[in-house]
Amino acid sequence: MTVVFAGGGTGGHLYPAIAIADALRSRATIAFIGSADRLETTIVPKAGYPLHTVSAHALPRRLSFDFLRAAARNVKGTLQSLALLASARPDLVVATGGYVCFPVALAARIRKLVGLSRAPIVLLEPNLAPGLTTRLLAPMVDEIWGECGGFAKHLRAKCRPTGVPVRSSLRSLPSRETAATRLRLDPAKPVLLAIGGSQGARAINDALLGALKSNALPAGWQVLSLTGAAEYDKVCAAVRAAKEAGVATFVALPYLDEMGDAYAVADLVLARAGASTLGELAALGKPAVLVPYPFATEAHQRANAARFEAAGAALVVTDQQLASGALPGVLTEATAPQRLATLASNARQLAQNDPLAQILARIDTLV
Repeated sequence: MTVVFAGGGTGGHLYPAIAIADALRSRATIAFIGSADRLETTIVPKAGYPLHTVSAHALPRRLSFDFLRAAARNVKGTLQSLALLASARPDLVVATGGYVCFPVALAARIRKLVGLSRAPIVLLEPNLAPGLTTRLLAPMVDEIWGECGGFAKHLRAKCRPTGVPVRSSLRSLPSRETAATRLRLDPAKPVLLAIGGSQGARAINDALLGALKSNALPAGWQVLSLTGAAEYDKVCAAVRAAKEAGVATFVALPYLDEMGDAYAVADLVLARAGASTLGELAALGKPAVLVPYPFATEAHQRANAARFEAAGAALVVTDQQLASGALPGVLTEATAPQRLATLASNARQLAQNDPLAQILARIDTLV
């Protein structure tokens, strides 16, 4: 069979799609459709899949010249998607998030309406609060996978609460000793893993560096910080200065395409609250301190983080609290042995019954 995935913009939209694609690789022809100037141009080829690009633009919330320009770009993207789908002749179309999904899913629906295709169209929504693009697409698709929260009552019949699929590379982690050696860390000491998502997070980086300079990080802990490319040089300069003063082990990397080593050594995770990251934390049972991105559309990261906080699987702190120096106190609370064990246990309770297996079963039913 042939499966076309549409999505992009962030790792949270791409990695669940790649998880499904990897599981189908041996029995399906896979292709991705995305934008020419977003993260998918790097992540998808590295994962080993072809990427086709189309014109797309986020729709503004108000009527304006920008709205007309965005509509024109999406019309162009729909025409391009019609041509790509006519060539690929997919048996299944899976939209996994980002505004580029809109013209692709619309083109797939048009092909079905005019009798040129019978391919089911599926929407994977990993966030608890669906965004504008997702809400616009929901009436067009045949099924909705993922968390399935926040949809209107008349759409809930389409929902299949599968949870968020996790990449195969994270389903079997390397040993702590092997991973620590590759990352230049001591396997005998606990590790705080700081990740800001695919673009990095300045608020997290600045708070960590502030704690590092004032020697306020948890005693005896090491830090592995994935800074994002834009912040990497700044963080490295601060880390060098701190090491010269004899302060804590702190390893900075701009990004990791494969997170297996990082998760294998992580005893506590400091992260944004993107749905893909939270799916990984639940699957791996990792305790966390979550910092929801305050400008995420529809405040979906706040909703994601609130679920983990309510379940006792994470502490939640805002960008404003980080800026005011709250991080050392939060880390002191989270790294207390009993608290850490409770957070980890509750995180494991959030893991659903193998989301990937549920999604593969749905594909077998649909196709």
